[in-house]
Amino acid sequence: MKKLIVLLSLVILSGGHVAHAQTLQLIKERGSVICGVGQGLYGFSSADPNGEWTGFDVDFCRALAAAIFNDPKKVRFVSLSTGDRFQALKSGAIDILSRNTTWTMSRETSLGFNFAGVTYYDGQGFMIRRALKIDSALELSGKVVCAQSGTTTELNVADYFSSNKMAHELLAFPTASEALDAYEKSSCNVLTSDISQLHAQRLKLTDPDSHVILPDIISKEPLGPVVRQADDQWLNIVKWTHFAMLNAEELGVSSQTIDRALQSEKPEVRRLVGVEGDFGPSTGLSKDWAARIIKLVGNYDEVFERNVGTNTKLGIPRGLNSLWTQGGIQYGPPIR
Repeated sequence: MKKLIVLLSLVILSGGHVAHAQTLQLIKERGSVICGVGQGLYGFSSADPNGEWTGFDVDFCRALAAAIFNDPKKVRFVSLSTGDRFQALKSGAIDILSRNTTWTMSRETSLGFNFAGVTYYDGQGFMIRRALKIDSALELSGKVVCAQSGTTTELNVADYFSSNKMAHELLAFPTASEALDAYEKSSCNVLTSDISQLHAQRLKLTDPDSHVILPDIISKEPLGPVVRQADDQWLNIVKWTHFAMLNAEELGVSSQTIDRALQSEKPEVRRLVGVEGDFGPSTGLSKDWAARIIKLVGNYDEVFERNVGTNTKLGIPRGLNSLWTQGGIQYGPPIR
């Protein structure tokens, strides 16, 4: 019977894409979430020598496991290259891609995916040697730029230099580590990538303090989890996991205050933690799905500060990723 259910869950769409219409059911039967992550980006997704994964993107998948199983450890991480990430999701090898991946129109309309939200607002920037004494990206004319191929990075560089009528030479490499290696060996003057990735790569250099990240941001890079199309239930679970973590922060509900929140008389808090309403069951989850996330993984602020915030080696300020009530643009629709 289980095999029949699995077969029925694979629906061939007219566009030629394979849709896994019962992702949650398959995850429950398997007993774990399979999460596609990066190949080692400090603060976002990296594994220690014992194979233990940590990071901002990793914690999002742990939040899903907490919501479904009440156990953040029931997730298996699959390290994926830039070239492999979309095929792994399309084929069903992973349930979700939680990796520094930019939300673009073509990735939804042509590849058959849905971005569930923006967990991290980023932008592309440049890192240079401090000795160059350059203060702005507008001074990079004639420089050799290293970048990772197969990403939006190459197109953004071309657009930026062309629109500002600046000459440049681009050296593209299959992986971020190869681009970083070429930069450290002085094969190029400039390394370009998302600002978040530049912060992580800078730490890998022999002398991090001799390199600076320019203040210029040349693109919009909304990063977030990706799922296959034609499974609205799974899409809703993924995006409302993100929204629940944002709403928890806004309402002052954290892993440290969740027990008190369960006794709250505030309607917004009661709906969030599942004391009031059936918002979890409406998506195939338990009433306390969000309370599980908050207790076992944390709210958005806790996850951000634990992995990439100002008290970590990366030292990234919240900036645009602050809540809308604090000058940022992170915004969770209400649970009601």
